Amino acid sequence: MTPRDRVLTALSHREPDRVPFDLGSTKVTGIHRIAYARLRLALGLPPREPAISDLTQQLAVVDEDALQALRVDTRGIASGNPSGWELRIEEDARYHYYTDQWGLPRRMPKEERRYYDLCGHPLADAAAPEEVRRFPWPDPQDPARFVGLRERAEAARASGCAVVLGGICAGLTEMSLWLRGFETFFTDLAADRPMAEAVLDLVLETKLRYWERALAEVGDLVDIAMEGDDLGMQQCLLMNPKAYREMVKPRQAALFSHIKKQAPVYTFYHTCGSVVEILPDLIEVGVDILNPVQVSAAGMDTRVLKREFGRDLVFWGGGVDTQRVLPRGTPQEVRDEVRRRIDDLAPGGGFVFTTVHNIQADVPPENLLAMWETLQECGAY
Repeated sequence: MTPRDRVLTALSHREPDRVPFDLGSTKVTGIHRIAYARLRLALGLPPREPAISDLTQQLAVVDEDALQALRVDTRGIASGNPSGWELRIEEDARYHYYTDQWGLPRRMPKEERRYYDLCGHPLADAAAPEEVRRFPWPDPQDPARFVGLRERAEAARASGCAVVLGGICAGLTEMSLWLRGFETFFTDLAADRPMAEAVLDLVLETKLRYWERALAEVGDLVDIAMEGDDLGMQQCLLMNPKAYREMVKPRQAALFSHIKKQAPVYTFYHTCGSVVEILPDLIEVGVDILNPVQVSAAGMDTRVLKREFGRDLVFWGGGVDTQRVLPRGTPQEVRDEVRRRIDDLAPGGGFVFTTVHNIQADVPPENLLAMWETLQECGAY
């Protein structure tokens, strides 16, 4: 099988020759630049300064030689920045700073240089929906975003791998929390629904317009459209399920319906945490692929999830726990974890192996090799 055939077979809930493997095709299946530099050395590849695919998370671009060495079955592409916005990194005695195209300010401590964290909320002081609608928002259909996109898509398709197209911004809920501030937006959901709806609709309209233009450009070359949010935490949902179903779910339905009208793509949806309670809702709104399958969160038992939802959802992730096992377990613990997750999720297809979330800076290369070697040993059908 070609890598693309392998992925598409798994996505159609059939068994390919082996479990497909993803590393680096999205901003939630990547690897931190520090861990990547160590992995290259462990693979015997020439050392090089990693290019950065996601500035905030400090994710590395996984080079083609590493993708080939690791038999990665996917390739990711993304749109660019709008005209009129330029990355400017500033600094003071303690931090590096930048403000992204959405007006979200971020900072990274100079001492550790691991990530940029959010340090402000541009709509925190908005007092009425009209102020939200007047917020200076970049154009999701700005032609500058799509310069070179088709060429990148053609190159990704020519690799023989499945092609994943990234979205334009974080999810409906996540962007709303960032723009308003966490406490403020949750208060909006409880006490000021028109304000919450104004922010959600601003993000939704951005996404609808982006996918319309992006899939017009490359929909014939793309297999998977990647969207995401963070609706769960370790023990439960971030919000009352009633609020989710009233406020977020209808907008998700509009978004995924719109995407599928533009091109025959699979919809990839990322949400961390304990989200088992709303998996039927996600299926209903048109989600084909669930990522990351956070196995350490309440109710996210892989055997149960496969039994209850494996006919409708593809599990893209869940291959190994990234909270404890991958960074702090022994290589043998990693091997045992990988075997368990393959046993749970692989039967019948519907599984693409990747770590639960991005591989972080503190993951030892020997654990990554133990993960990959076990996938090669146990991932054949």
